[in-house]
Amino acid sequence: MTQGMRHGQTLSSVDAAWFHIDKPTNTAVITGVMLFDEPFDLLRLKATLEARLLVYPRFTQRVRESAVPLRRPHWEDDPHFDLNGHLHRIALPAPGDDAALQALVGDLMGMSLDFSRPLWQLYIVENYGAGCAIVCRVHHSLADGLALVEVLLGLTDTAPDAPWPKPPAPSTARRSFVDALLKPVATALSAVTAVRHAARTTLHEGVEILTQRERARAAANAAVDGGRALAKLLLIPPDHRTVFKGSCGVLKRAVWSDPMALTDIKAIGQVLDGTINDVLLAALTGALRRYLIGRGESTQGVNIRVMVPVNLRQPGRLTQLGNRFGLIILSLPVGVEDPQKRTFILKQRMDAIKSTPEAVVAFGILSTIGMTPAQVEDLIVAIFAAKVSGVVTNVPGPRQQLYLAGNPLRTFMFWVPTPGSLSLGISILSYNGEVRLGIATDAGLVPDPETILAAFQEELGEMARWVRPDLAEGPPEADTPFHSMTSL
Repeated sequence: MTQGMRHGQTLSSVDAAWFHIDKPTNTAVITGVMLFDEPFDLLRLKATLEARLLVYPRFTQRVRESAVPLRRPHWEDDPHFDLNGHLHRIALPAPGDDAALQALVGDLMGMSLDFSRPLWQLYIVENYGAGCAIVCRVHHSLADGLALVEVLLGLTDTAPDAPWPKPPAPSTARRSFVDALLKPVATALSAVTAVRHAARTTLHEGVEILTQRERARAAANAAVDGGRALAKLLLIPPDHRTVFKGSCGVLKRAVWSDPMALTDIKAIGQVLDGTINDVLLAALTGALRRYLIGRGESTQGVNIRVMVPVNLRQPGRLTQLGNRFGLIILSLPVGVEDPQKRTFILKQRMDAIKSTPEAVVAFGILSTIGMTPAQVEDLIVAIFAAKVSGVVTNVPGPRQQLYLAGNPLRTFMFWVPTPGSLSLGISILSYNGEVRLGIATDAGLVPDPETILAAFQEELGEMARWVRPDLAEGPPEADTPFHSMTSL
């Protein structure tokens, strides 16, 4: 069940940073929700988890702090591990609808995990309509969101009559369904790697590089670009003070949208000369604008910043646990009312970020956080969080229908943590030709995320009517591409 387990492995500096970032008011836990129209065969579900989840040692190990000062924590086997201790059955109160499930998810988001055990929990939620739901909570120190989505979807099959799973041989590796989508990342990452290598070359080759004019120029440019990215991340002032900024509490709220056909979003983007991401970001920005106005705040000339995680793994390595992502900071023009102008501005800003090593620099900052004493870690996180108002993630899911333990997966959502005192977490996730928007908030600062969600749907509807008055709803196409912001 846990072949190949390594005992006493030290957490990477980035994983250690996420372990220490966890606070009661903002846990460092990734929360996922999977929706099903039928109840589960619980025996088959448990067999699936044993065969496909517990092959990852991290799900049977706990984290232990080192007795040596300044040494990072390490993983160790949980001698009392029992799968049943991580599976919970919950029945929703009547009427068992989306509102009841969203309330439950918000309550779970405010709960810390038990650090004496492996850092994950799975809740089987019954009485959800005629079907059920699964809520999965996994600590960020195990892995980043993209890897965990891949691991969770690794539990699924592409046919309802697939045989009961058997544990794979240790040498086998399941091909990632997002490998093909992330091929462009390899090219981008190769360029980033070249930048970092060139910068190191400047330090190590001394006089030799001075005799090679082209290499000297490339290394110098790389160092300048990296320095500019670092300056942007560390020297930009705190974000604009809005209702989204303040001290967070324990209580959280979570909502998600109805499914949106990717073909409809793509049609809007074609008219606006933007990608699917550009359209969704423009609608989200417009929704935040409406929300601020509704709370009595002026939006004239206002921008608010969000962090956007960027995958730094090579294709084919998405199921490797741990954290391998950087961060970019994107400024949302909430002061712009016109949807077309808003879309154009966002496209320009995203294109400008793509040409910089900003994500790699941010990864280095996260590594540094994991190697500093707890008090210094807290200070760095507080400074970093002050520069933004929230986190926006965008992950491409599979394009075809999937089944978990023979049960058709209708849809799924997930939210990454909002470190420091960030009150706003937004997720965009596509699956089977549809896309959904999920919003998680701090209940004290933003008690009504459903208002933002309603404004998002209104913005998207206005954009559709404005650019395509004849746009008719139709069945989604499963092969519609989804351009993820994780593919920068």
